[in-house]
Amino acid sequence: MIIMSVDRGKARTGIAYSDKGETFAFPLEVITEYNEEKLIEKIAQKASDIKAELIVVGLPRRTDGSLGDSAEECMALAEKIKIKTGIETTLYDERFTTVSAHSALNATDTRGKKRKAVIDAVAATMILEDFLKYRKNRE
Repeated sequence: MIIMSVDRGKARTGIAYSDKGETFAFPLEVITEYNEEKLIEKIAQKASDIKAELIVVGLPRRTDGSLGDSAEECMALAEKIKIKTGIETTLYDERFTTVSAHSALNATDTRGKKRKAVIDAVAATMILEDFLKYRKNRE
């Protein structure tokens, strides 16, 4: 099944997707959109383009595991995506994925504007990689 992940940020939203065998996660795009309705439309279009069968939305928990305002916003976003696309949508803990994405980009010496342009897609890829591992271990 092709799974798409969404990493919602304040200014940019990263999108990643898996192969049909759920083995690999690939960065797809970073969407820069402040209007939530337009953002949902763009996410729905990406899901349609790649024929996603499941959408994973990163859930930004605090380090203690509690939910804050950002988590509440992501939960609402996930529900709106599900309604718009008709595709099953789930939330997945994204703690530390942006930090990990920064570490990965440090390792490849990706800096400046290029880093800003890809960081959210890399974070979405890491969320999806973690989710794919979770699914495999659960089976």
